[in-house]
Amino acid sequence: MKATRITEARTFTDLPNVGPAMAADFVLLGFAHPAELAGQDPLSLYRRLEGMTGGYQDPCVLDTFMAAVAFAEGGPAMPWFAFTAARKRAHPKLHG
Repeated sequence: MKATRITEARTFTDLPNVGPAMAADFVLLGFAHPAELAGQDPLSLYRRLEGMTGGYQDPCVLDTFMAAVAFAEGGPAMPWFAFTAARKRAHPKLHG
């Protein structure tokens, strides 16, 4: 069952929108606990992941990072695609 608050999240897969592959990305980025996502810049995470994996990441990854950071900062659980419009406005070159 997914967490409804960041304090309930023990692992990354407890976060809304996060499955095993995205959880592995957070670990690759150097995070050990979901609460560490609070205060992070989703675009910086996205760019770092591209650099670490040596290539393109789908823009929905940035949407998911936005959702995870917002949740870690106390926001409600929202689907990743609820962040797509904001991502497209803020980062128009990342349309996907």
